[in-house]
Amino acid sequence: MSYLEFIGYFGAFLTGIVIGLFGGGGSILAVPIFVYLFKLNPVIATSYSMFVVGSSAAIGTLINLKKKLIEYKTAGIFTLPALVSVFLTRRFLIPNIPEVLLSSESFDITKEMGLMLFFSSIIMLSSVLMMKKPKTETITNLNTNKNYGLLIFIGLGVGVLTGLVGAGGGFIIVPALVLFARLTIKQAVTTSLIIITFNSLIGFSSDVSFLEIEWNFLMLFTVISVLGIFVGTYISNYIRESTLKTNFARFMILMAVVIIFKELIS
Repeated sequence: MSYLEFIGYFGAFLTGIVIGLFGGGGSILAVPIFVYLFKLNPVIATSYSMFVVGSSAAIGTLINLKKKLIEYKTAGIFTLPALVSVFLTRRFLIPNIPEVLLSSESFDITKEMGLMLFFSSIIMLSSVLMMKKPKTETITNLNTNKNYGLLIFIGLGVGVLTGLVGAGGGFIIVPALVLFARLTIKQAVTTSLIIITFNSLIGFSSDVSFLEIEWNFLMLFTVISVLGIFVGTYISNYIRESTLKTNFARFMILMAVVIIFKELIS
């Protein structure tokens, strides 16, 4: 095992911790780990990321059941449109994206680079939304005036995002649930896990028929991530909601900067 692979498997453990802490964001680590440490093609990396994040989120959901924080109606409204769009994106859109998106004499933007840069821009946007301080009336009227219509629309978008870049969408789902479903950050975190589970695993299942999956490697990475879930969930019991929200946003910004730097200097 090379030192890069060793770091990669340690990253798998951190991926689980992130999911346990934040209810999402696992793909923010998983995709770069697969691409930059295990040297996988970004399309394969996004597929593997969906399996790892979906499996880890399923375990996280089981752990959180006893907390009774999951908003099942909200989860269902968000999940159904996301499942449709993620399946269509993986099956029809990804295979038809050209290998070179933009070409010039000195610089080419390939399909792989485009996917990674798009991924980082979505992370940046989501982190800005998460760091915005809610208005006083929003805090005092939690669980009222839920905008389910907008959640359906966002669910469709998250499905497309999952299909394109292998993200479970937690870094969009959590802010959306806080802002539009009026959930607390901890309700949003636990509810997002069940959404991510279905969203990611449906996306991965659409890839199985046309991608060659290295199951031994993928299962080892996933098991290590699941171990991290238990650690992250335990730590989350001792962190204040305001601290959790701010740190989640800071973590997303850091990863987006790393991805952009790696893509532009490679």
